[in-house]
Amino acid sequence: MTTAPERTTERVHDEATLSIGAVCDALKADFPTISISKIRYLEDQKLVSPKRTAGGYRLFTQEDLERLRTVLRLQRDEFLPLRVIRQELESSASASFSATSQAKQIKRARLSEPAPSRRYTLDELLERTGASPALVRDLGDYGLIDSSDGFDEVALEIVQSAAELAQYGVEPRHLRLFRTAAEREGSLLEQLLSTGLRSRNPDRRAEAFNALEDLAGLVSHMRHLLLVTELRGRVQPNG
Repeated sequence: MTTAPERTTERVHDEATLSIGAVCDALKADFPTISISKIRYLEDQKLVSPKRTAGGYRLFTQEDLERLRTVLRLQRDEFLPLRVIRQELESSASASFSATSQAKQIKRARLSEPAPSRRYTLDELLERTGASPALVRDLGDYGLIDSSDGFDEVALEIVQSAAELAQYGVEPRHLRLFRTAAEREGSLLEQLLSTGLRSRNPDRRAEAFNALEDLAGLVSHMRHLLLVTELRGRVQPNG
């Protein structure tokens, strides 16, 4: 007979801790589909490292709980892969993992940052991403990456994401639609701010550039919302 997980608070070395069941309960208000198995999976992915009792039971601190909130929110709201979330949380200099402060530290490609200058050879790219040469070739053929002068950090991220998507049956030819959508969105946003971006006044150009970045973020969020709405309609049809 399987014993239900404890939902009590304990203390280890004068620090209040929660059992995995209590953590699951605490997260359900914001993440209704959370389950104990999902929390265990996030632990397996090295996104949280709870203490263990002598008997092997997991004991989570409040910091662990807030870290889990951050991971789940970024996965749900930002569509960030767990790999990216883990890398950025590990590289953060902050010891605090509150959902608000930590989320602001997650790195995203930004217009205001200089274009990546680090270049990788094909062999380095394959080693870092685990992708196959055929996948990299196809991504280049479909115009998703440019290998004319080596591969930059953005290309590396594209290849790594494409390799993960390939596990679900998504091929480079399918990804072409994202490139086409990005080209159309980029053209629209440039048109909206063309006057400021081409101004001879440096302050006005800087203001337009900042507005362009804000617009890009809003468009990205709108795209995410529309995709969620579409998928909900498909997997949870009315009636």
